[in-house]
Amino acid sequence: MPELVVTALLAPSRLTLKLLRAFMWSLVFSAALVAAAVYGCIALTHVLCWPRRGCCGRPRRTPPACLSDPTLGEHCFLTLRSSGLRLHYVSAGQGNGPLMLFLHGFPENWFSWRYQLREFQSRFHVVAVDLRGYGSSDAPRNVDCYTIDLLMADIQDVILGLGYSKCILVAHDWGALLAWNFSIYYPSLVERMAVVSAAPMSVYQDYSLHHMGQFFRSNYMFLFQLPWLPEKLLSMSDFQILKTTLTHHKRGIPHLTPNELEAFLYGFSQPGGLTGPLNYYRNLFRTFPLEPQELATPTLLLWGEKDPYFEQGLVGAISSRFVPGRLEAHILPGVGHWIPQSNPEEMHQYMWAFLQDLLD
Repeated sequence: MPELVVTALLAPSRLTLKLLRAFMWSLVFSAALVAAAVYGCIALTHVLCWPRRGCCGRPRRTPPACLSDPTLGEHCFLTLRSSGLRLHYVSAGQGNGPLMLFLHGFPENWFSWRYQLREFQSRFHVVAVDLRGYGSSDAPRNVDCYTIDLLMADIQDVILGLGYSKCILVAHDWGALLAWNFSIYYPSLVERMAVVSAAPMSVYQDYSLHHMGQFFRSNYMFLFQLPWLPEKLLSMSDFQILKTTLTHHKRGIPHLTPNELEAFLYGFSQPGGLTGPLNYYRNLFRTFPLEPQELATPTLLLWGEKDPYFEQGLVGAISSRFVPGRLEAHILPGVGHWIPQSNPEEMHQYMWAFLQDLLD
């Protein structure tokens, strides 16, 4: 068929897609402006309530002692083959079994896996990375350095760079979003997955379009589409919005100590420490609309019944995309978003049972 005819036949579809994307971006930025107004009022209220903290975050010059806890493992760096970036990771149990790779979420770092590092190092080589842009890992400033494709290449480089051909991938929040994608595009590198509190991007997209309540739960995502302003608002009154996110009596991490809170704030308080993590969100809508994808990697999915950020209905939506018999899903009653830190014992029980046949 002549190229001109093919172009003419495809023109209506291409125009429709462009119009759809233009409409989507207009909605995203409208929501971003509304979110900016709301979070701006919240940040200003914090400044007025605690004027001595000022309008900026206090830089932490010394990392808290818990980040150097020797029981969690050895601190190492790996230069990635694809990008040349250096990623920081904590490793324990090398030689004890298969690689178990942990991917953290926002606003966290490798330290969010402290309970799991202690629990599984006796039977696995456990490795918790600081994803690019976080903690001691390299943090390029450009938004284009945080696309999903580049972040998946990082995971591939970590697995192969550590000398393995596959791993057990354990992931939460943003790390889980990356893990879902990675299991689709690099299935040979993932033997099993344990995913906590996050849905695949295509599932989240389709579910949100039919359940508007999910958009309200994820309102912060729209704020993070804007340049520089989110960094400013999150740092005001010495990072009070982040502090509230992590320590709120209902939505935060139960029993988080001041020292553990500082383990997360330390990296964000460094110059440019918030820009890399927020650039993950600034790439979220670039691939809209996404095609439905079949999920086949054997996966343990843990979800909090009281998760304030993601509706419970997403679990059913995820299940509908799975090859039968490949997903084991559990909804934890009365539990929120931060399962690896709030309910480590329950998580460990489910994981040991899920992985038992690999250890026999």
